Amino acid sequence: MTQVTEFILTGVSERPELQVPLFLGFLGIYVLTVMGNLGIITLTSVDPRLQTPMYFFLRHLAVINFSNSTVITPKMLSNFLAQKKSISYYACATQLAGFLFFIVAEVFMLAVMAYDRYVAICNPLLYMVVVSRRVCLLLVSLTYLYGLFTAVVFTPCVFSLSFCSSNIINHFYCDITPLIALSCSDTYVTEILVFLSAGTHLISSVTIVVVSYFNIILSILRMRSSEGRKKAFSTCGSHVMAVTVFYGTLLFMYLQPGTNHSLDTDKMASVFYTLVIPMLNPMIYSLRNKDVKAALKSFVTNPSHSSKPV
Repeated sequence: MTQVTEFILTGVSERPELQVPLFLGFLGIYVLTVMGNLGIITLTSVDPRLQTPMYFFLRHLAVINFSNSTVITPKMLSNFLAQKKSISYYACATQLAGFLFFIVAEVFMLAVMAYDRYVAICNPLLYMVVVSRRVCLLLVSLTYLYGLFTAVVFTPCVFSLSFCSSNIINHFYCDITPLIALSCSDTYVTEILVFLSAGTHLISSVTIVVVSYFNIILSILRMRSSEGRKKAFSTCGSHVMAVTVFYGTLLFMYLQPGTNHSLDTDKMASVFYTLVIPMLNPMIYSLRNKDVKAALKSFVTNPSHSSKPV
């Protein structure tokens, strides 16, 4: 048996006439992703009005979105124009590790952001005490550490399998499911571990989000002021929208039974949460947020005045 030294990525589509249009389309998505997320990172770093825990977490979500997209998109774009759409064995392992690190970090960062909104609306007087700078740093550090732990555990787990028959990955990047489907080893234990891990991540994170927003809604309904209710809803609206789209796609992809798995369907879902959502998040959080819009306007009109690191 010959061990493979490289993989062939089939990409989003194998039709030759679609390669250039798809390249241009995904290049546009990536440029918007980079501009939007770097914009959020810059504004929340330098504008004095955006120095609260909510924007601290938003900055790290932007870092994660930018990084996850960058792990996947450049290789994907080069393959649209390449004759041989290959990726080396170790580059594939590195890409999988990077993807796992950032996708798990995003899952828990969204949960942290939901907890932040819960404290801000349900316990506003204690907000800066409960979500202190030390707590913010701890929550973000734990999020990254858990992402790193997942990458360190599951990347060797997948690449300890044997790939000896075909080296063609039915995907546009190195993901766990198509790699397992490609292996000629017994993958039962690996599949169970991946299913349990993905289920644990998603269910625990979704539980935090649901419980947080259940309490937020109860708190909002108890408010006497209609203006207060409107402000509270607008504060949470962006996060609810981002969470719904992201978790919905992940739950659809990773928690379906193996017999119902279609790699082509998974591929389309992957396009959404690895490329489209990182592009949409900066728009969702900026277009619905008066503080971010004001900070952007100030930065554009008078960069030297608004750019005061805090």
